[in-house]
Amino acid sequence: MSHPSSKTIVSTPSELSTSIRLLGGLLGETIVEQAGEEVYQTEERIRCLAKAWRSGDDEAFDQLTEEVASLIADLRMTDANLKAFSTYFQLVNLAEEQQRVRVLRERADKAFEAGAPMAETIAQAVATLAAEGYTAEEVQQTLGTMLIMPVFTAHPTESKRLTIRHILKKVSKLLNQYNDPSTGARKKSELRDDIRSYIVLLWQSDETRDRKPTVMDEVRNSGIYFFENTLFDVVPDIYEELESALAKTYPGYQFKIPNFLRYGSWIGGDRDGNPFVTNEVTEEALRTQCEAILKHYNVLVDALYHLLSPSVHRTSTSQELMDSLEHDRQWVSKSELPVLERFSSEPYRQKLIMMFRRLRATRKQNGRPWSEYETIPRAYQSSEEFLKDLKLVRDSLVENKGKRLAEGTLDRLIRSVEVFGFHMASLDIRQHARHHRRTVGNVLQRYGIVQDYSQLSEEERIQILASEIENPRPLTSKLDFAEEDNDTIDLFRTVCRAQKFLGPESVHTYIISMTQGVSDLMEVLLLAKDADLFGKLDIVPLFETVDDLKNAPEIMQQLFQQPVYAEHLKQRGQQQQIMIGYSDSNKDGGFLQANWMLFTAQRNLAKICNDHGIKMTLFHGRGGSLGRGGGPTNRAILAQPPESVNGRIRITEQGEVVSSRYSEPAIAHRHLEQVVHAVLCSTGDRPTFGKESQWTSILDSLSSIAYQKYRKLVERPDFLAYFHLATPIDQIDQLNLGSRPSRRKATQSLDDLRAIPWVFAWTQSRANIPSWYGVGTALSQWIAVDETDRINQLRDMYRNWPFFRTVMSNVHLGMGRADMSIAGLYANLADDEIATAIFNDVRGEYDLTRRLLLVVTDDNDLLDTEPWLQHSIRVRNPYVDPLNLIQVKLLEKLRSCKSEEEIEELRKAVILSVNGIASGLQNVG
Repeated sequence: MSHPSSKTIVSTPSELSTSIRLLGGLLGETIVEQAGEEVYQTEERIRCLAKAWRSGDDEAFDQLTEEVASLIADLRMTDANLKAFSTYFQLVNLAEEQQRVRVLRERADKAFEAGAPMAETIAQAVATLAAEGYTAEEVQQTLGTMLIMPVFTAHPTESKRLTIRHILKKVSKLLNQYNDPSTGARKKSELRDDIRSYIVLLWQSDETRDRKPTVMDEVRNSGIYFFENTLFDVVPDIYEELESALAKTYPGYQFKIPNFLRYGSWIGGDRDGNPFVTNEVTEEALRTQCEAILKHYNVLVDALYHLLSPSVHRTSTSQELMDSLEHDRQWVSKSELPVLERFSSEPYRQKLIMMFRRLRATRKQNGRPWSEYETIPRAYQSSEEFLKDLKLVRDSLVENKGKRLAEGTLDRLIRSVEVFGFHMASLDIRQHARHHRRTVGNVLQRYGIVQDYSQLSEEERIQILASEIENPRPLTSKLDFAEEDNDTIDLFRTVCRAQKFLGPESVHTYIISMTQGVSDLMEVLLLAKDADLFGKLDIVPLFETVDDLKNAPEIMQQLFQQPVYAEHLKQRGQQQQIMIGYSDSNKDGGFLQANWMLFTAQRNLAKICNDHGIKMTLFHGRGGSLGRGGGPTNRAILAQPPESVNGRIRITEQGEVVSSRYSEPAIAHRHLEQVVHAVLCSTGDRPTFGKESQWTSILDSLSSIAYQKYRKLVERPDFLAYFHLATPIDQIDQLNLGSRPSRRKATQSLDDLRAIPWVFAWTQSRANIPSWYGVGTALSQWIAVDETDRINQLRDMYRNWPFFRTVMSNVHLGMGRADMSIAGLYANLADDEIATAIFNDVRGEYDLTRRLLLVVTDDNDLLDTEPWLQHSIRVRNPYVDPLNLIQVKLLEKLRSCKSEEEIEELRKAVILSVNGIASGLQNVG
């Protein structure tokens, strides 16, 4: 397949051009070999016509449309061309990823040579704190309260199968070898052949899943995979980088670095709308995570065994270590004695052999379901026991001139155990508030406490719940209620078992979706108390809609005034997590209103918590796309109200974002150091603005106007019909992306449609409505009062207010990825009258937003703020456009088709086009 030449990619480094040329050429050869010359020539004609159209040749578009229409008549040719374009993007994305790694390496080398830290690194953040006058003691205090917890979620936005991911990883390794300057010509030829073989394998492998993944598929493929391939190595690197930066900036001070960077997961614990997440699945997810981390520890202990060969003939060993060897011998069988005797003069190796086998016993113990749990005496019963053994080894080495031997593998293993424990990642539980309400109501009715709990006022509910929480009598000692209620009650018992068998960090967060009142949290506290979890579980409200975000501060104020909840918080160390949802708030209120409500909610929640002496941790439910709170994480953190971060943040990582950030270790490292940089800097001296109250008033006005414009669009009686016709939403519903249904209920209501398919559909059609719509009308109406003065005010805000600058930059990104010419083709799929009315409104709002955005940011074109992305989109368009045109024609044909057999083939082709567009845009939902 052809590719953009190095001349086309004006500023592209030669290494990237070489890689794209190599991969594109090999793909072209593969297409001819596997699908035939006709397919290759058709693809080339389509690509060239798309490129000519983008260059301004209107006749080329007519020819392109005819070519695509002809192509659709033969589904075999359609499938082959979709496969060609999709595969091309997968390979180009891989080459660009390698280029990112090269650029990062070059920047780091230049910074090292210059003796100054690279931008947005941990070293720069520490240096910034020192320059602002922070003493070592003050930095230590900051570290003592700091928490950064990315949380992998079960949200299904990763369109690549694990099989495809493995193939691409292999191609990446081979390409890396090929581009190595030390690789000779003969080796390059061999590597070229190897890469060609894997491209053939890529061609012959299915792009899409033939079934929905199970929850356990997601646990292994969307969670554990990235720990095993990246995070187990990268996370200790981040700690080492912080230690090094602190030692350099504050020499002589002995810092104690707590486990501030840890990981969480929803995969296997997120029950909201997913009937496949059962208590049994949650247990299996936890035990599977435990097996993954124990296996990792086994590998590292084995590596230490090969490394630590100090002999008693050459050095001493601590008495504590020798005593521990005697203690461990009680579990050693006769068959094991010869191996231990073989290393009688090497005590460290003896110790590590026994530790290795204790880990094996721990894995065997973990392999049994909790209902059949049986303690194996030799097994470690907690990660603390394992950690104690590791520290015995380290202390003995340090005491006997072996400090250098302790540094490296052993120190990294100790840090890993401190961070990952035996649970790997803390599993969050999430459930919708209505489930708790139903169960509590039925339980109270059973015992004659309340006949109809649902009819009580909020005040009456709170009073009864508080009384029952304080009552030591259990309400649910037996599981003899309705099946759904038994399931909810047993969920809390499952959490209790997890904490018992895997430690308190294994499950410590319970999230309540659609929290709308104090009783929603008190119901969960009652169920937790009955399972012996009072004071042992963070009960986390999730505020998702615009109204919920507005009401959140008052709800938390009332909650903190409840004595029984205050006692719960006391036992939790006066800490409260609060989660805010970016996805549903955007779907509910539009881009600008959602962003402003999220900002003001954070500020107000921080004040409420501070007034009550509560340490708040905000949990940001961000998606990958801009319409779901996505965008650069570093920029987003620094744009938050500083009092809402205060060194503590939990943040979701999901779908294609997880894949793009964690597939390649160097990119994962860069992402994490940027996050740590932002959190550290947010605790420093953040600028204050004398005009902040004035700017707040301006945002109140702008967001209100944008909200009214957005709601006027989505509340049109014909809007949902347009959405279903002018996007591939119905096919996305059938795409086997994840285990969870795309709707909370089997209705066609916008409220019940999940935010992921909502954003995904608009991304595919290139309209990108969730990431910009309403902003133009807001700016236009607000500045109309006094255009010159008010434009100057907005420019002042853009220059000096990180929040507003980030919002406007994200509008740049959203609009830059949108394309009204392509979106118009999708609009034509709707009924003429609907299409004309709605799309004309969308296109008019796009033009208005574009014009005023450029005025406010003082730019000449969209994405002048991000020139690399502007260039990337320009280069990619001739390859993405054909996929959009093919998808439109497929949807058109699918909707008029009567043959069930052909309908099935057309659906498969549409789904393949969805994957191709997702790869081309590097964005899903």
